[in-house]
Amino acid sequence: MKKVAFLLAITFFISCKKESQEDFGKTKEKPTTKVSGKEIFEGAGNCIACHQPSQKIIGPSLQEIAKIYKTKNGNIVAFLKEESDPLVDPSQYDIMKTNFAITKMMTDEELQALQDYIYSFSK
Repeated sequence: MKKVAFLLAITFFISCKKESQEDFGKTKEKPTTKVSGKEIFEGAGNCIACHQPSQKIIGPSLQEIAKIYKTKNGNIVAFLKEESDPLVDPSQYDIMKTNFAITKMMTDEELQALQDYIYSFSK
């Protein structure tokens, strides 16, 4: 009877390891979710309110933005961080300034996804 109780006690202690002991020496990877530039453009960024893919509304079209930034080797991310001057239509810069409050809160990954989405409209 003592042997059975002893084996049960050992089994109990072995099965009750702390979670941190199981993960000792292992790095936990965070699940990665790909950020969608289109979702940012149409959603949280609200860029779609002023920009359309192929026509100028308030701001220039995505096709025009992509073409000019590629031609001039510009950096859309730097512009959205307000770290570079506008390349497409400097006369509209004051209107765009109000949106920097939104873009400055975005992560680098989100800004990169937004830039990639805009470049997807280059011909």
